[in-house]
Amino acid sequence: MSCQTQLLSASEAALGEDFLSALSTDLDNWALFLDIDGTLLDLAATPDAVIVPPSLPTNLDALSRKLGGALALVTGRALDYVDQLFSLSHFPVAGLHGAERRDPDGFVHKAAATAEFERLKADLVAGTANWAGVLIEDKGAAVAAHYRLAPARKLEVELLMERALIRAGPNWTIQHGKMEIRPARADKGRAVAAFLAQRAFAGRRALAIGDDVTDEAMFRTANRLGGYSIRIGSHLPASEALGSIRSANTLRDIIAELAS
Repeated sequence: MSCQTQLLSASEAALGEDFLSALSTDLDNWALFLDIDGTLLDLAATPDAVIVPPSLPTNLDALSRKLGGALALVTGRALDYVDQLFSLSHFPVAGLHGAERRDPDGFVHKAAATAEFERLKADLVAGTANWAGVLIEDKGAAVAAHYRLAPARKLEVELLMERALIRAGPNWTIQHGKMEIRPARADKGRAVAAFLAQRAFAGRRALAIGDDVTDEAMFRTANRLGGYSIRIGSHLPASEALGSIRSANTLRDIIAELAS
């Protein structure tokens, strides 16, 4: 696949959709790893504006039971925020791209922000206070700069975050595309591998579903271990995902079918 944006053909979209639909006959052999924003939920102008369809938590709970508990959410969101989104469900979750993780038994591995990182986040908020449309999202051990409402600020935001990364030091890295500074040791691929070592997931093949460059690490892990990967979206840049489906809404419909 070239590095240019690609419009999915009907056959390419059907490949991922057909694969997911066929899982109903083989759930005992698979573990499901799902990104949230842009994958389970439609993207929104700001992080707090996302909407969780009322049926989604119920359908995910039902599908998790059918999978014997081998369903995890793998996201850039903080663990506490995921629990707010899915308030009646406590799935295994990898938050902050894996810097935080709740295992199937409920044990939580959680990264801590240093005092200097707390000061850095405060300075980012102060430094962008007059940048209309730019939002600094405090994620605890990570921080993101959102400029979807101020696209003209793109280069300024990128420069600001690159300078902040230098200040943060070698234990942190920047996630381009999301413009997020997070712990360097964390990525979604490592999170998937960690879950596969847990009892509920062990011996199963990984199916990873996401929509963004941050999900490529879990696509690579799933593919390398003999699993499958699906990317969401109708206009996709080069990706290591083996299949694709058109939208988050399509994924939610398939999840409902698998859960019923």
